[in-house]
Amino acid sequence: MENRRPKQRKDIYGCHPGCSVEAALSLIDGKWKGVILFLLLENDVMRFNEFQKALPDITQRILTAQLRSMEADGLLDRTVYPVVPPKVEYRLTDLGASLEPVIRALAKWGNDNKTLWPKGFKRDSHLQQAG
Repeated sequence: MENRRPKQRKDIYGCHPGCSVEAALSLIDGKWKGVILFLLLENDVMRFNEFQKALPDITQRILTAQLRSMEADGLLDRTVYPVVPPKVEYRLTDLGASLEPVIRALAKWGNDNKTLWPKGFKRDSHLQQAG
């Protein structure tokens, strides 16, 4: 008798196996989105300047683009207060907060597998408290 794997079926949306993982990763892809989520999990609310201080290697343009993308995807809320100078705060939405187990698992995996980090990788101090 031949051992065959059952034919993989598409879900009701016609999605190939693994596309749900692909879709989830597309929301947190790139160098900074996962770190931004991690920072918001640790701090609840952050202002733009706090992100810049916590992520000294990110440019203002990239940070703005990442925050706007995450807001458009429903992962975080942006609150603008009508004061001078402008005050803007960012916090996770329920959807963004639902990624906590994923982000914490990634942080733990990264800590557990330090030998795989690229040579010369500079570990940022704000990521040392993972898990």
